[in-house]
Amino acid sequence: MIEIAPERMAEVMAATVLSRGGEGPPARAEFDSRLVEGGELFFGLRGESDDGGRFAPGALGAGAWGVVATPDHAAAAVGSAGPDGDGAWVFAAVDPLVAMQNLATEWRRELGATVVGITGSVGKTSVKDITRALLPGTVHASPENFNTEVGLPLTILSAPAGTETLVLEMAMRGSGQIAELARIGEPDVGVITCVGPVHIELLGSIEAIAATKAEMIGGVKPGSPVIVPMQAGHLEPHLEGVQNVVRFGPGGAVELVSAERTESGIEARIRTSYGEQDFLFPFTEDHNVVNALTAIAIGIAVGADPAGMATRTSRIGFSKLRGEHFETGGGALVINDSYNANPVSMRAALDYLAGLDRSHRIAVMGLMAELGPGTESYHAEIGTHARDIGIDVLIGVGQVAAGYGPDHLVADPAEAAELLLTMIGPDSAVLVKGSRSAGLEAVAEELSGDTGTGGGS
Repeated sequence: MIEIAPERMAEVMAATVLSRGGEGPPARAEFDSRLVEGGELFFGLRGESDDGGRFAPGALGAGAWGVVATPDHAAAAVGSAGPDGDGAWVFAAVDPLVAMQNLATEWRRELGATVVGITGSVGKTSVKDITRALLPGTVHASPENFNTEVGLPLTILSAPAGTETLVLEMAMRGSGQIAELARIGEPDVGVITCVGPVHIELLGSIEAIAATKAEMIGGVKPGSPVIVPMQAGHLEPHLEGVQNVVRFGPGGAVELVSAERTESGIEARIRTSYGEQDFLFPFTEDHNVVNALTAIAIGIAVGADPAGMATRTSRIGFSKLRGEHFETGGGALVINDSYNANPVSMRAALDYLAGLDRSHRIAVMGLMAELGPGTESYHAEIGTHARDIGIDVLIGVGQVAAGYGPDHLVADPAEAAELLLTMIGPDSAVLVKGSRSAGLEAVAEELSGDTGTGGGS
């Protein structure tokens, strides 16, 4: 429930009330009228080719508590709102997206929760997932990849009253976006997982990427914790003069002492300012140990003790398409990491594949998008790395994937799945990874019947 009085909502959203409904609060916010089931506050957002405000009458017909739309669409929706004072609320706002963002900031303040903002070139979703599991109390976090100027306010507005910690993932696709998301969420703790050549096509250089990620530093109040890797690389110049920097990794405030892979996961000893603590993590990827270090640093920053966090590791679960593990009917192991890919995450996933106790390792690799002029060399480097670490078969999907120098180049995911079915057996391990635009989840679905559990990236 968004427990803010409707009149206050109108004030915060700079909206005009055209029709009044009941006094109870809306259940949640929604911008897709097809998902309205009853009790929602529907925002008619304007897109590049359409205006969601035209669906406001339909949302009210489906039982929405109220709608926010541009003045013309809001006026058209009044007839569907029911009797004034006993029907649904209709708000007219010049920019419904800004109205939604401002309402989210107001609800964030009403909640009084500690807010953690997480960004980074890789790992931010998995860090968010691990953090949500390890923290005590009532924790609300971004679902899946609700990390944009639309998804982040929706996440805040879906947080129930009584939320103690709000964990917000913040994506970056251009200069100023992290600053905008931080303005909406007002984080008490800022986290930058790493800086790498992701979206370099949009920003032009790794230095520009670092500067954009560093907007998180300005998004927290002076003196608030800023959590970064011990080896911050291109981020380092932006940390000069920052009062409260908490570093994770070798030599940092949170560092790995030892780790051993077992049948059930990874047993790790981690050193913090509280001393050393043993953790049993329900995953087997080394890169997720680094993500866990980040999450533990977040926990300490918000006042959680390592011993308590260690008791909650069994709650760790990862968002869909991020390192999901399953076995085919014939016993082959498949790692579905098809949500996204860049040179950093691709290298880490291949290293994990190479370390698996299987005699036949296959990598199905789609393109890594938005790498700019260096696209060809980045793909070639990854292909060389895969061969150097002993990956047996490389399957490239799509023309750009020819840059990996694969053993087999196929046109699309369907052809990749067909080829795989001819070569996998009980001793095979298959990594499926590429940027979202490659659509490689279809390969994993063909192999699995769309089932699978575990993992993360």
